[in-house]
Amino acid sequence: TEIGYPLMLKSTAGGGGIGMRICRSDKELELAFDAVQQLAANNFGNDGVFLERYVEVARHVEVQVIGDGEGSVLAFGTRDCSVQRRHQKVIEEAPSPFISDETRQAMGEQAVALAKAVKYQSAGTVEFVVGKDQSFYFLEMNTRLQVEHPVTEAITGIDLVEMMIRVAHGEKLPITQADVKRNGWA
Repeated sequence: TEIGYPLMLKSTAGGGGIGMRICRSDKELELAFDAVQQLAANNFGNDGVFLERYVEVARHVEVQVIGDGEGSVLAFGTRDCSVQRRHQKVIEEAPSPFISDETRQAMGEQAVALAKAVKYQSAGTVEFVVGKDQSFYFLEMNTRLQVEHPVTEAITGIDLVEMMIRVAHGEKLPITQADVKRNGWA
């Protein structure tokens, strides 16, 4: 493969780690494909499979964003949700204690760029996988306010629910990125 091993096969409609297989060779990839496709069909009614780089010793770090649909998007720092059980988050730390300020800044910029590109209007979460060398890769965007949002509210003092409702009514964001400050650790 052009991106190199290790790779991960995943079901396109999946969740909770169902149908995920790590492949370290062409032979493993060939053997795993049919199994992942069958698991996906059985569990989700969709046999779609995709392939992505597998990042070893990875962290799961997300960036809370909100956009007003008019081109303004804010990032609210990071939440590290690497402590998981069965691929479900157990502990959220904000800001991520693992990444440097430079990586945090770069991830925020990427999350904002993504939301701006689609003229995003609401609160959302851009999720990344971060390698031990702090390289990071886009995982997904949850286009809703997640249950973890109070963690971000606790360290920024910003009511994301109110802001989300206001932009849903067509209001522009009432603050700028410079107004978003981290006031603690949660």
